[in-house]
Amino acid sequence: MTTPAVEPETVMETVVAGDPVAPVLDIVIPVYNEEDDLETAVRRLRTHLSRHVPYSARITVADNASTDRTLAIAERLAGEVEGVRVVHLAAKGRGRALGAVWQASDAQIVAYCDVDLSTDLNALMPLVAPLISGHSDVAIGTRLSRDSRVVRGAKREFISRSYNMILKVAMRARFSDAQCGFKAMRSDVARELLPYVEDTGWFFDTEVLVLAERIGLRIAEVPVDWIDDPASSVDIVATATADLRGCARVGWALATGRLPIDQLRRNLGRERFNGPEMAGVPSGMVGQVIRFATVGVASTVAYALLYLLLHGSVGAQAANFLALAITAVLNTAVNRKFTFGVSGREGMVKHHMLGWGIFIFGWLVTAGSLAGLHAWYPDAGRGVELAVLIIANLVATATRFVGLRWVFVRRAQVQS
Repeated sequence: MTTPAVEPETVMETVVAGDPVAPVLDIVIPVYNEEDDLETAVRRLRTHLSRHVPYSARITVADNASTDRTLAIAERLAGEVEGVRVVHLAAKGRGRALGAVWQASDAQIVAYCDVDLSTDLNALMPLVAPLISGHSDVAIGTRLSRDSRVVRGAKREFISRSYNMILKVAMRARFSDAQCGFKAMRSDVARELLPYVEDTGWFFDTEVLVLAERIGLRIAEVPVDWIDDPASSVDIVATATADLRGCARVGWALATGRLPIDQLRRNLGRERFNGPEMAGVPSGMVGQVIRFATVGVASTVAYALLYLLLHGSVGAQAANFLALAITAVLNTAVNRKFTFGVSGREGMVKHHMLGWGIFIFGWLVTAGSLAGLHAWYPDAGRGVELAVLIIANLVATATRFVGLRWVFVRRAQVQS
């Protein structure tokens, strides 16, 4: 699939009169029913920009279908405060608002902050500086750095760290904090990348960062001081559920090639600097073990079903051989991509030959275990046979992990 996942949103825009030239920085405040906090946030941000940011900067209030007085307040502020404009969207969605405004912006750098201004604005210059200099393509505030100072409840802290750990394991993410409401991007990158971002809600940030990493963009992380807003109206459970669904969707799109990663990498990526990590080969042992175990569980279930299905027609030994052979091919292919991040045709034959070698070892272990069981316990039923085979398969699985990791990690080191 080489066409954008979403089309740019149609917006109705109110621009402050006399807004002369395109600014260097366009910082967006996405809002939905924020009549109580909007004016304070806009005036405080405008003051900070005037005093501490030596570049031309504009504030864009992105109202996404508010039903209270938020839009009216924003339009009044656009008339009263220099360098403020309003963009109104008829449909709700934080990601929708950011995607629409960022793609249409005429600024060099686009950024956003949440209306509660939980993030200390002193981090704004460190956030945009690497983008203005050209050193980085995307910049994010992180609350999970050792240098960050964060005040929030234990529940939110646990959920945030758990979510980011899931991203590291399941999506091979290297960024530390997906959901901090303080991010920036070069606008030329935004125009190329954001049409392929489908989410219109809170998962938008994560999807942007996962795609940015996969195409080789450089992401700068800035430790921030952050104070939780106790009055936040975000539904944590609903947001977490939507985020997990988003992870599954993006993971499937990446695995099936629905996203034009190679095309985007050619257009935007920093390929000449890509080492094994940037090439998508995860070298961390913990993440590899967890991904390998996930594949192993699925393979074991498939093996057990095939064994039971075939046993009645071909017997125990033949059913064991066939079930192992079929799952071995699938196991090697999935681990090659999912666990060790190796894609493309290069080395594929060698990798599958290794998989077959490990299959032969596993077959010998399981066949020997089965033969021993029948010698010592001739009347063993299918359930006992299957239990013995699964235990024997654990030995073969450990061997498979060591063998595959040696080949794939060694390959990455040689290529780098």
